[in-house]
Amino acid sequence: MTEAKTPEHGPLGGVRVVELAGIGPGPFAAMLLADLGADVVRVDRPGGPGLGIDPALDVTNRNKRSVIVDLKAPDGPARVLGLAERADVLIEGYRPGVAERLGVGPGDCRARNPRLVYGRMTGWGQQGPLADRAGHDIAYTALTGALGMIGDPDGPPAVPANLLGDYAGGSLYLVVGVLAALHHARATGTGQVVDAAIVDGTAHLTAMIHGMLAAGAWQDRRGANLLDGGCPYYGTYETADGRHMAVGALEPRFYAEFLRLLGLDGQSGAHADVTRWPELRAQVAARFRTRTRDEWTARFDGSDACVAPVLSLREAPHHPHLAARSTFTDHAGITQPAPAPRFSATPATLRTGPARPGADTDDVARDWDVPGLTAPAPSHSSTPSKPQ
Repeated sequence: MTEAKTPEHGPLGGVRVVELAGIGPGPFAAMLLADLGADVVRVDRPGGPGLGIDPALDVTNRNKRSVIVDLKAPDGPARVLGLAERADVLIEGYRPGVAERLGVGPGDCRARNPRLVYGRMTGWGQQGPLADRAGHDIAYTALTGALGMIGDPDGPPAVPANLLGDYAGGSLYLVVGVLAALHHARATGTGQVVDAAIVDGTAHLTAMIHGMLAAGAWQDRRGANLLDGGCPYYGTYETADGRHMAVGALEPRFYAEFLRLLGLDGQSGAHADVTRWPELRAQVAARFRTRTRDEWTARFDGSDACVAPVLSLREAPHHPHLAARSTFTDHAGITQPAPAPRFSATPATLRTGPARPGADTDDVARDWDVPGLTAPAPSHSSTPSKPQ
């Protein structure tokens, strides 16, 4: 592993990562590595990709540094290869074959640095009939069966933002793969390519459900199972003020406490009797509509009934438990999740706000000892490919 000249913060201190700029799961994966202490250099392109918001507010680029390289300029690939030569990890999210055509594919990079771990983030993967097709989170989760599990049985599948596919099935699996390959590279001196496809990771997330399906303990339809909203004591209910409470009273003793605090009698036997679930659901719904969300929150406070208020994004940071743990933090005027998970010996920190495109070129050139790493004037608009 190369030795970084920057201070170490977190368990990945000293690890150098090159991120070829994209959108969605690639930047989030790189943010997670940066949160854990890696020195992440994001290679932005002139007028490059973004979320359509002010770069100063793009939290997924926090704890990183940025340089600008026009990969379609004559000297563009050489600049990236110079970084790759000094890096431990490179992450890219182009469609299959694009990085190769630009001269920064795995072969080019690992010819300069055999120890390099080359992480590839796509929706469909590097091979297969759909590999070259465009796509987004919703299509990837749809084909894996995961999307079809979510939502009311009488309506269409519910869209879980892009958390399930892009970030859970994509970013997190890319990070796991990169760290596993980095461990192997340290032991052997040889890097490798990590093909992280969102369809693979999302399918992998359904492993327990497939086991339950094989055992006959899961029905292959929405809203009919213990964990998909089909169970009346595992779901959400509207309160008198139009807000919601979440109920997860699965175990018998938690269920008994739930009934007691809700004020329902005569339903203890409904826990294991699915024929009584419709009646139980109606009674639970009627009870929750008699009080506001905050009143029910106070009622269940301090109990093991496994009931919680459904909070909005702006409300969540102010919840007493999350506030006590500093689960959210304010940095540079932005309220955002703090780095996770937590480490006893090498705590991760939020060191810097979102990297401004090209703002760190001189510092990176000095710290990584990459001569001539300057931002060239763009010769033309360069948009290699849609990420994923």
